Amino acid sequence: QDNMLDFVFAVDDSVTWHMMNLLKNRSHYSFLKVFGPKQISSIQSCGAGIYYNTLVPCNGRMIKYGVISTDTLIDDLLHWKTLYVAGRLQKPVKILTQNENSKLQAALVSNLKSAVTAAFLMLPESFSEEDLYMQIAGLSYSGDFRMVIGEDRSKVQNIVKPNVPHFQKLYSNILQDCPQVVYKHHLGRLEASIDKSPEGQFTQLMALPRTLQQKITSLVDPPGKNRDVEEILLQVAHDPDCGFVVHQGISGIVRSSSIVQSAKTILTAG
Repeated sequence: QDNMLDFVFAVDDSVTWHMMNLLKNRSHYSFLKVFGPKQISSIQSCGAGIYYNTLVPCNGRMIKYGVISTDTLIDDLLHWKTLYVAGRLQKPVKILTQNENSKLQAALVSNLKSAVTAAFLMLPESFSEEDLYMQIAGLSYSGDFRMVIGEDRSKVQNIVKPNVPHFQKLYSNILQDCPQVVYKHHLGRLEASIDKSPEGQFTQLMALPRTLQQKITSLVDPPGKNRDVEEILLQVAHDPDCGFVVHQGISGIVRSSSIVQSAKTILTAG
């Protein structure tokens, strides 16, 4: 019971939501409450587009909750602009309630597919199911400056090991549709053999979210060359270090959003 429960609320209209919440739960906010709902919403839109109230006592335990606009969330899920909330949603979470927003539904699935594709690019040709989930769970920590290198692996292991059945449930549909993955039922495990040919890697690179493709492009393409994305990704697909380049790209996205988000936390947590 000691762990802080972490909620995320996706709201269609942030200003109205904060206005109502300030009337109901003024004590949840830091000194920023004096600036009112409009100002709080504009702070929310910086960095990863989420505003956190932390250390809120609720039913005898501590919770924190983040507020994000539905559009910002969909954008992050589809394009990995910050990977801040998209990264959390690549791991098993409990969705408490959800309205019939089909765009959001599709974006949630798209985020999981992208996570599998990125993991495939970073994993060796064959790997176990647990390796895959470790790789996926680690995506949103690569480049997070709050993660000390040594802590990194054990933190990811602590997320995956006790939750393998939940990861299986989350990813089973997507993995069943992957031609590279063979499910060996009699062994009760997944066996994957990933196509590591340049053609295979190129197909996967082309399927990655837009922001990640742009990050990879800027890593590989010296400024001023201005080649198109497709041409550069083809070059990366032929590179034996392709997986490392993808990892660097993800680290770049996570690093910039985690720095801004941590700076915001100082204000929002008072």
